[in-house]
Amino acid sequence: MLQSIQSKNIDDSTRYIETQKHAIVDYHLNHNNFYKAFAKNSSSTDWKRIPVMGKHDLQQPLKNRLSNGFNESDIYVNKTSGSSGNPFVFAKDKFCHALTWSIFIDRYSWFNINTNTSKQARFYGIPLDSKGYYKERLKDALGNRFRFSVFNLSDEQLEKNLNKFKSTTFDYINGYTSSIVQFAKFLASKNIVLKTICPSLKACIVTSEMLFETDKTLLESQFGIPIINEYGAAELGLIAFQNKQDEWIINTEDLYVEILDENNNILPYGEEGRIVITSLYNKAHPFIRYDLGDVGALSKQSTPQKPILKKLTGRTNDIVLLPSGKKSAGLTFYYVTKTIIEEKSSVKEFVIEQLTIDTFKISYVSPLELSNENLKNIKTAISKYLEPNLNIIFERNEKLNRSNRGKLKQFMSHL
Repeated sequence: MLQSIQSKNIDDSTRYIETQKHAIVDYHLNHNNFYKAFAKNSSSTDWKRIPVMGKHDLQQPLKNRLSNGFNESDIYVNKTSGSSGNPFVFAKDKFCHALTWSIFIDRYSWFNINTNTSKQARFYGIPLDSKGYYKERLKDALGNRFRFSVFNLSDEQLEKNLNKFKSTTFDYINGYTSSIVQFAKFLASKNIVLKTICPSLKACIVTSEMLFETDKTLLESQFGIPIINEYGAAELGLIAFQNKQDEWIINTEDLYVEILDENNNILPYGEEGRIVITSLYNKAHPFIRYDLGDVGALSKQSTPQKPILKKLTGRTNDIVLLPSGKKSAGLTFYYVTKTIIEEKSSVKEFVIEQLTIDTFKISYVSPLELSNENLKNIKTAISKYLEPNLNIIFERNEKLNRSNRGKLKQFMSHL
């Protein structure tokens, strides 16, 4: 299917995108009660009047949002990371999920990376409860990858990471930008270029957080391999991927990407606005004109067939500094909040601030105060993932302050 989409000429590809846009809207208007109520009086023929949906619109039981004929036993179900502060459970039908992964496979092949056989050095988080931990370790073993901790970025741990690279024929690095940058800074302090001790390395793919030019330069210098910027979302798949010409190419095979202003008007190439995306093939669950909460701009050199992402704003996560001297990735808090942010939770939004070296404040929106059991579970999780004896302040709010761009950043450090 992917090859068929990619083989279309310019005229055919333009018609394909328009046809798929209208087809997915018509499908959900006819087969999805949630979307029928959400987009009432809408028509696929008048695209600009189709309402924009946000994560808050989807924070209700998944069964209420599934299309007719689909149930949780025969679809792909997962949860967003909550890095924007609005976590929710989502679904994809099996065809959509397969197409999503075929696009990842295609893009990785641009750099001679085979997702089935290439050995991956993985800088991601991992659950620390026994069941979750061993499940991920098993998946890593089956997926031909080794996972490095992002919870501990101390020099001692980074030295162990370095030794692992010396003894393992990794083909590529993949993971959170901030953690990989910390490893590169460690290498710089030792005047080591990673490829000289791990010659098999071909590329480094950074994801989940903003990659600044200064950090990219550092990574290129200390790794000695191409640095590839990946932009994706769990609920959508791959949104943009950098090619060998350093162009951040938008995925047009199964997504339609728009840049909108505050009034939902489509902005011309070059102007910065909200990134709004339509999933063209997900029949199980509607993601139609879906506002990710990110801000960006398409390059003026973009065309409908080849949109190029020029800039992405608001995907950064700070490094957590702790009294012991330990450092941890800001996305560590995703694993902490997983202890309370489940589908049935009353907590709708949250932000975590580091006020001092040993004090954190968790502000959350909920109709109810967190129970003593919730508070205890969160503190236990923080002790496990970060370190013990930290001061945690909880504050319930009716709403949370957002940036002037409307972005809610989950973790902020005031250090």
